[in-house]
Amino acid sequence: MNFLETLRNIWAIEDLRKRVLFTFALLAVYRLGSHIPTPGVNGAALEELANQLQNTMFGLYDMFSGGNLRQFTIFALGVMPYISASIILQLLTVVWPYLEKLSKEGELGRRKITQYTRYGTIVLSVVQALGIAIFLERQTKIAGGLPLVYNPGIAFRMMAVLTLTTGTCFIMWLGEQITERGIGNGMSLIIFAGIIVGFPRGAMTTLSQVTTGQISPLRIVFLMILMVLVVAAIIFVERGHRRVTVQYAKRVVGRRMYGGSSTHIPLKVNTGGVIPVIFASSILAFPATIASAFKGPWVESVVQQLNVGMPLHNLLYVAGIIFFAYFYTAIIFNPDDVAENMRK
Repeated sequence: MNFLETLRNIWAIEDLRKRVLFTFALLAVYRLGSHIPTPGVNGAALEELANQLQNTMFGLYDMFSGGNLRQFTIFALGVMPYISASIILQLLTVVWPYLEKLSKEGELGRRKITQYTRYGTIVLSVVQALGIAIFLERQTKIAGGLPLVYNPGIAFRMMAVLTLTTGTCFIMWLGEQITERGIGNGMSLIIFAGIIVGFPRGAMTTLSQVTTGQISPLRIVFLMILMVLVVAAIIFVERGHRRVTVQYAKRVVGRRMYGGSSTHIPLKVNTGGVIPVIFASSILAFPATIASAFKGPWVESVVQQLNVGMPLHNLLYVAGIIFFAYFYTAIIFNPDDVAENMRK
C-alpha cells in the first residue's frame, strides 16, 4: 500500500511529476545515443572481438557503458571518466591544501571543484579514447582476421578521440541536469539505465536455456533465491550504522540552563559505498589502456595477467578495494572536523 501511495503521489504533485518525466526524457536521450555508432569501425568484427573479450576488463567496461563499448557508439566511454575524475579530485582534496580550502568555502568552492572535475573528465576521456582507438587498430588477429578499423591511422584516431570525448561530455551534462532538475543522482541513474537495459535480453536467454534443457528449473530457482539473499545482505550492510553516544554537559547562560541532552553520531558500516570498487577497477584498467599503445611480448603478458579472472588481477583488485575503502573512509569521515562541529 505504501508503494502504491508513493506512485500516486508522484503523479499528484506537479513539481515531482515534472521532475520524474524530465528524468525519463533525458534517460531516453541517453539510450538513443547508444545506437549511434562511431564511423570507421567494422561492426561485425567488433562484435566478434567483444564476444572473445567478454570476461576481460573490456567486458567490465562494456557493462558499465550499457553495451556502448561493444558497439563502439558515441557513448562508448560511458561515465567512467567522470567517475574517475571525481574520485581523483576527492583524493587530492586530502593532500592538496588548495583543494582542501576550496572544499570548505561552501557553494562557491564546490562549483570550483566541479569545474576541475569536468576538466579532468576531458583529459581522461582523451587518454582512454586514444588508447581504445589504438587497441582496435591492433586487434585484427583476435577478431578472427577481420579488420576492426577500415582506415587505420592518425585520422581515425583523431576522429575517435573527438567523438568519444564529446559523447562523454554530453553524458556528463545529462547526469548533471538529472541531478539538478530531475530526481537526483544523475550519474547513478545513467549507470543503472545502461546496466538494466541488458536484463530483458538476459532473461530471454535464460528462459531459452531452460526450455531447451541446458539449465534445470531447480537451478534457476536456486539462483533467484541467492540473488534475493545477496541483495538483502547488501541493503542490510548499506543501512547499518554504529551509533556513538554523545552526552552534552549542562551550562548556565544568564538565568537559563542549556544542554544536558544526549545524542549520537551515526557511523555507517560501509562509509565508502561502491567508490573503492569503482576506483580499484579504474586503476586496474588504466595500465591495460596505456599498454595497448605499445607492442612487445612483455606488454602482452602484462595485459593478459591484468585480465578479469587472472590471479594477478584478483590479487590487485582485492588489495585495491581494501586500500581505497580505508583511504576513502578517512576522507569522508574526518574526526577533527566532527570534533570541531561538536564544539561549535
